[in-house]
Amino acid sequence: MEPEFEAGLMDIEGFPTCFVIWLFDRADGYELQGIPPTDNRVHGVFATRSPRRPNRIGLTVVRLLRRDGRCLHVAGVDMLEVGTPILDIKPYLTGVRRGTPERVAGRSRSTP
Repeated sequence: MEPEFEAGLMDIEGFPTCFVIWLFDRADGYELQGIPPTDNRVHGVFATRSPRRPNRIGLTVVRLLRRDGRCLHVAGVDMLEVGTPILDIKPYLTGVRRGTPERVAGRSRSTP
């Protein structure tokens, strides 16, 4: 994380899982159909994890292990780990309804 964005990480530790939105910065062009490595049939690009996408936007869900200042240690990264431009980080929430958040500011609702 760049130093000017470190304040934006406040309370991220309260969320065990996060979305990371990033760019496929090393993918050239795109293909609307292809054969993924886990199958032998042709699929549309939007039904695969292919980096050769029209929009070059990547999304992965990671498990947050710990935070050291502006450095997040994560597991489950589904991208090249060095030099990939990260556009945004968002907490992963399940079962959240408007007005009844499961977690507030990185802490469970039962935490004062």
